[in-house]
Parts: sequence; C-alpha cells; structure tokens
Amino acid sequence: MDKLQRYRMVCTLTFGDIYGQIVIWLIVIFLSLASALALWSSSRHIYALATVGLILVLSLPFLLFAFVTTLLNHIEFVPLGQEETTRTSPVAAPNQETLRVTT
Repeated sequence: MDKLQRYRMVCTLTFGDIYGQIVIWLIVIFLSLASALALWSSSRHIYALATVGLILVLSLPFLLFAFVTTLLNHIEFVPLGQEETTRTSPVAAPNQETLRVTT
C-alpha cells in the first residue's frame, strides 16, 4: 500500500473577509432597535420587546451560517513534500538571564 500523503492545514481568514457581514448585522440590530423605540413610544411595549427579540432570533442563524461558511471557504489543505515536516517553528523565547532581577 502506498504511503499516505501528509497535509498542512492553513487558515487564510482575515478580518476583512468578515467585516461586511459584521457591518450588515449591526445595521439590522440598529434598525430593530429603532423600530422597537418607535413602538415603545406608542404605548405598545410588549410589541417593542417582541420585535427586537424576533429580529435577533431570526437574524442570528443567518449570521452564524455566513461566518461558518466564510471560515470553511478559507481553510486550505496543502500537501507536504517528502522533506517537509508538519511541525511549526518554535517561538523565540526571551533570554532567561535577562529576566533575572539583580539586587
């Protein structure tokens, strides 16, 4: 049986990829709060709270779906060559001697 191919998982997601989704959801939230404020002033308090709750409950699944699909679209599996390893390079730790406090 052939050797199994090794892969490196790379996530290329940046804040700019989801920035538009966040802005649109904030607009939806502010519009729902504006409509709730308009209903609150007309002595329909329960309708105001129900409006905000309904808009939040209905928009949250769409927001989560958009985030998850965007994340999944930015995950790449890159095949490794024979000489490459799956280990990441170690983080450079500060020198221990410079951290000692002398009295």
